[in-house]
Amino acid sequence: MRYLVPIAIFSVLVVVLAIGLKLDPRYVPSPLIDKPAPEFALTQLAAPDQAVTRADLLGRPLLLNVWASWCSACRVEHPLLVELAQRKGVEIIGLNYKDTREEAGAWLQQHGNPYRQSIFDPHGKLGLDLGVYGVPETFVLDAAGIIRFKQVGPMTPTVWAQDIEPLLAKLKTATK
Repeated sequence: MRYLVPIAIFSVLVVVLAIGLKLDPRYVPSPLIDKPAPEFALTQLAAPDQAVTRADLLGRPLLLNVWASWCSACRVEHPLLVELAQRKGVEIIGLNYKDTREEAGAWLQQHGNPYRQSIFDPHGKLGLDLGVYGVPETFVLDAAGIIRFKQVGPMTPTVWAQDIEPLLAKLKTATK
């Protein structure tokens, strides 16, 4: 009888740990899913005199890709983004995060520019409001500017095919 309580506690602990081992440690749920993207007013990376606001992201589903020239993982996903923009006609808005205009511009010149436009966020304020943990991250926004999906880390062909492409197709159908 005196061993029953420690055995019960041990059993519960084993079950909790077993469940924890089956979870994906890279999956970080976003509290912003199904909520509007935050309000912001920043400038375009390529045009410092032109403002970009949340209103500019409305009216059609799109990808918002958080990237930086100093980000090595951004190099991994970048060829896929270029392909999606060129071959699939996917609209991608860039969010250049904690970077300099000069380095970001040179990086896009060297690697190709898949973005319809890039928002310049040198201090990371919008990134913070979006709950960015690190770059790259990609958000799917619907036509009303509601965040429907968040990919933490580089987008891969598998993530594109299984998660993002079907969601974008559904959102585009709903917009028509």
